[in-house]
Amino acid sequence: MATATKPKRPLLGAHMSIAGQVGEALKRGQSIGCECIQMFTKSSRQWAAKPLSAEDIATFKRNQKETGIKSVIAHDSYLLNLGAPDEALRKKSVAGFIDEIDRCEALGVPFLVAHPGAHVGSGEERGIKTIAKSINEAHAACKGYSTKVALEITAGQGTVLGRSFKQMGQIFDAVKENERLRLCFDTEHAFAAGYDLRTNEGYDRTFAELDEHVGLKRLVAFHLNDSLKPFNSRVDRHQHIGKGHLGLAAFRRLLNDRRFTGIPMCLETDKSEDLHEDVENLATLRALFDS
Repeated sequence: MATATKPKRPLLGAHMSIAGQVGEALKRGQSIGCECIQMFTKSSRQWAAKPLSAEDIATFKRNQKETGIKSVIAHDSYLLNLGAPDEALRKKSVAGFIDEIDRCEALGVPFLVAHPGAHVGSGEERGIKTIAKSINEAHAACKGYSTKVALEITAGQGTVLGRSFKQMGQIFDAVKENERLRLCFDTEHAFAAGYDLRTNEGYDRTFAELDEHVGLKRLVAFHLNDSLKPFNSRVDRHQHIGKGHLGLAAFRRLLNDRRFTGIPMCLETDKSEDLHEDVENLATLRALFDS
């Protein structure tokens, strides 16, 4: 009788600071046992940033080899709004977005996670067209790049777009070279947007809808966050694993879903300088895997 193959463990990690130098994120991740990391490639709170130096890039690649953390994703700046109806802000956002993609390409980071954008009162239809226009411009400026943009499902707070997979599918469809787009699934955002991951039925319905409108094959990253606010709150507030309204059952389902083995799953919860919260959250998650 053939012996069943033991399933691979989920690929777990956390968002790591780049303080000091971009390559330091990898060392910080290694120090707490991350198997993958997410990071910014520059300050997320400032428009301007020094270009990455040859030394920065070389150190990052050396640290990646030394730490053995092969799976790295980046997140773009919170200042960008690719859906801005104000043309000056939109152009500034596109320029910043292109810079972010350039940095990922230089570092060999395969995916840049990005919030689609907010329509700021211009309406959803116009907002989607504006986001597509902005992504088209970024793609045109980054022809032949290996780095791909992974749009992240949002909580739908305010006028932010991308709160449903149907809406996300509309954004994908509006982009000319949409084969270059991928998807990032944030557990807290999905829960806040009305996807109930707490039950088997809700979980199955969530990923069936994702597959219908975007495609499971486009899913390249997860953000693992519990929710400070109740279901369908439309509020983006992360909580530590098992200490929010989402609860442990949802994470157990996700971690044991063999469809997602090998996809990086990163925490985005608050942490102290010693990173003990990340250590505790990672331990909680690993205990949920049915090895």
